[in-house]
Amino acid sequence: MSDINIETFASLSTFSAAFALSLFLTGFWILIARRAGLVAKDMNKYRQEKPVAESGGIAVIISFTFSILLYIFFKTFVLPAENHLVFIFSMLISILLAGMIGFVDDILGWKIGLRQWQKPLLTIPIAIPLIVVNAGESSVSLPIIGHTDLGILYPLLVIPAGIVGAANGFNMLAGYNMLEGGLGAIILSTMGIVALRDNSLWVAVLAFSGVAALLGFLFYNRYPAKVFPGDSLTYFCGALIAIIAILGNMEKTAIILFAPFFIEFALKARSRFRAETFGRPDENNCLSAPSKKVYSLAHAVLRYFPAIFGRKAREMDVVASIFLLQLLFSIIALMAAG
Repeated sequence: MSDINIETFASLSTFSAAFALSLFLTGFWILIARRAGLVAKDMNKYRQEKPVAESGGIAVIISFTFSILLYIFFKTFVLPAENHLVFIFSMLISILLAGMIGFVDDILGWKIGLRQWQKPLLTIPIAIPLIVVNAGESSVSLPIIGHTDLGILYPLLVIPAGIVGAANGFNMLAGYNMLEGGLGAIILSTMGIVALRDNSLWVAVLAFSGVAALLGFLFYNRYPAKVFPGDSLTYFCGALIAIIAILGNMEKTAIILFAPFFIEFALKARSRFRAETFGRPDENNCLSAPSKKVYSLAHAVLRYFPAIFGRKAREMDVVASIFLLQLLFSIIALMAAG
């Protein structure tokens, strides 16, 4: 069997493992979370038979980690070893840190009264593994600025700013069934395609493994959700997107893909980051905007959906609208990278 065929088999095995593990572990986590009382009310439902399991991102992170270890096994014992394995291990350490910090935030954040400005400080350690191995290339291509070499500023400034910013930014646009996992899958799929175009197969494997793990989770997170992602998943998604952008030299692509989150940041800033993304459900589980002012992309959909379609929006209408916006920026990112 040629190296190309083995590489293809290794990649497909990695994706399959990520999906299968995520599907199994998420279902298992739901049982554990319910027994432990780690549950919450779905704020976008008027009535709910039983509360929903929280922090399902833990299952995704474990599944992703073990699937990438499988890929490393192939690279170590079957295929010729490559020098990027140290970057993959650094990525895994960062991802595990993201999950741990996110889980602690899920469990203790509200109890100890963490403020919004304090949460980014907690995510700084996520960037350290990539900094110490000097991951990525200091010569980057950015929108408007163009091609530039940042030198030592890249590991000391760009890497921590990118990872911390992405982890916390991804956490802002959340609160609807399928939304976080779906956005993560769309963005990572786009980055995987760009990596394939650039012949960075190992970076593409990282991206599509993340997609596979998210798809297993989405089986349970689809409407009506049986599990919520929690900060453990949003920190994971944001950090993984930033890390893949660093390892694949795709900073410009990542910035374009993150446009909806920049918009969300600007809207949330109007409320001094006090506004929630949730809608206001009625007895038919249709949603209304929680206030007259728009403090989120979700609020914009809830506000203008009735004028366009002649009825109130449902939860999946909001999610589908935001997905379409993300797909639009994915197309723009692919065109800019092509």
